[in-house]
Amino acid sequence: MNGAIDYSSCPNLVAMFFEQTDRLGERPFLWDKRDGLYAPLSGTETAARVAAFAGALIRQGVTPGDRVMLVSENRPEWLIADMAIMAAGGISVPVYTTNTVADHLYIMNHSGARAVITSPTPVLSGRVREAAGRADAPPLVIDLGSADLERESERPARADTLKRDDTACIIYTSGTGGAPKGVMQSHGNILHNCMGAHDILTELDAAGPDGEVFLSFLPLSHAFEHTVGQFFPISIGAQIYYAEGVERLAANMLEARPTIMIAVPRLYESLRERILRTLTREGGIKERLFRKALSLGGLRHEAPGSLSLGERAMDVALDLLVRRKVAGRFGGRLKALVSGGAPLHPDVALFFTALGVRILQGYGQTECAPVVSCNRPRRTRLHTVGPALREVEVGFASDGEILVRGPLVMQGYWRDPEATRAALDPDGWLRTGDIGAIDRSGFIRITDRKKDIIVNSGGDNLSPQKVEGMLSLEPEIAQVMVHGDKRPHLVALIVPDRTFVSEWAAENGEADDPSVLVTLPRFRKAIGDAVERFNHKVSPLERVRRFTLTAEPFSVDNGQMTPTQKIRRHRIRAVYGEVLEELYG
Repeated sequence: MNGAIDYSSCPNLVAMFFEQTDRLGERPFLWDKRDGLYAPLSGTETAARVAAFAGALIRQGVTPGDRVMLVSENRPEWLIADMAIMAAGGISVPVYTTNTVADHLYIMNHSGARAVITSPTPVLSGRVREAAGRADAPPLVIDLGSADLERESERPARADTLKRDDTACIIYTSGTGGAPKGVMQSHGNILHNCMGAHDILTELDAAGPDGEVFLSFLPLSHAFEHTVGQFFPISIGAQIYYAEGVERLAANMLEARPTIMIAVPRLYESLRERILRTLTREGGIKERLFRKALSLGGLRHEAPGSLSLGERAMDVALDLLVRRKVAGRFGGRLKALVSGGAPLHPDVALFFTALGVRILQGYGQTECAPVVSCNRPRRTRLHTVGPALREVEVGFASDGEILVRGPLVMQGYWRDPEATRAALDPDGWLRTGDIGAIDRSGFIRITDRKKDIIVNSGGDNLSPQKVEGMLSLEPEIAQVMVHGDKRPHLVALIVPDRTFVSEWAAENGEADDPSVLVTLPRFRKAIGDAVERFNHKVSPLERVRRFTLTAEPFSVDNGQMTPTQKIRRHRIRAVYGEVLEELYG
């Protein structure tokens, strides 16, 4: 990573961008699909487009400090628009493409957006324009495909006046507990995160002739991808490929051959589940070799030096017979998978580690730009989220809540001084709302969200995330939410796994209709068997005593999940609360 900037002296993100694109010159920088094939934009061309776009924004009246919303799929134009907003002196407001008209309207009004840049995709553009027409102060709507954006322009002088403590963007939280809040991140907040990421990844092998290659998959409107999947690659002069979506992700990995990939735990859980299901179906020598690789690889990681001479020889052979093929699924040159946005179950982390795929779990939140900590390539403890980044202090409140202080902490919540005071104390400590602990080596362990902890009628504290994470590893179960605050025991709402539903229906002569199957006693018993397997693995307090099924998955479309695949408990309780309470009857 010799192409990294000097993080300590860089004045702002725009200066960083132009420094790196000047260094790249005509070499490839951003890649997206054109006519079915990945094609690049060079550093020089990308910089020219940013300058032209910034000039267009200035001509259309955007002034320093104006908020400009950005609604688009991941693509080179997203980065170009984001940088252009900042180069024009504006504040970028990234917004999820899955937002409804009401969601867009709320953010337009709350942020006081002067303009909104939208993808030309009719569905996305239509929702944006409808919201704009209903806004308190209708913003200017700009299509990414507008011809005015192509006019040549000098790099705006405004970019030279930006300081590290100026607001770069306002990123709205996903609203797991109610209305989203606008987190103000400064240029310095994000630059500090980039420096921390650089510290971690310098422990990896040196970059090849193509340098580092990232595959951008998570929504760029999410703080994790915005910083670690966009600004960090820029800061080290890496190439960025844009994935076409989850349905094309496997193919895109083979095409882009990334060295670094960032995703949320749900993706890794799905990959693990798909691999195991395929192996079970194929059986034979392939399955036996694979499971042996899992066994020996896991033992080697958890108990170094414990393998016998024969096991070490077998483990080396399995590198060729199994692990090399697994690496090929990711393109063949992957150095690390980075997991964040939600807790990663240790069993999932061990699965990939045993197969020779390095997985680095980190921890953060939008209010921290967003990375607080991450496991290091040479110091990985799978049950933790690693040590804090450089210059970051971690403390704990009396109830175990994690407190964070340092150059990464947000400036506050936009137009919400009361929420800002509740989150930031006078000494600069951020109350994260997460419960955890730290060991003597500085590795942090997250146990739960403070507001999500279940306190049963006996006064015992239970972690719903732990229970839900373990239950969803059972192959019959896709999603789950447990319930039991102030009640004697836990109950659960379960969404059956779609593949299991189809296979069970075929084997039992039933129609492949989840809405019908969830009502059948035989099908409920099959799910009950999975719950019983889980119950034998956990303490009596964590056992799920009763459950109910729903055929409708938790999703972004029905408002029961955030775009980063976290469940919205308050939304789910609003729909299923009475049914869950009846389980105690």
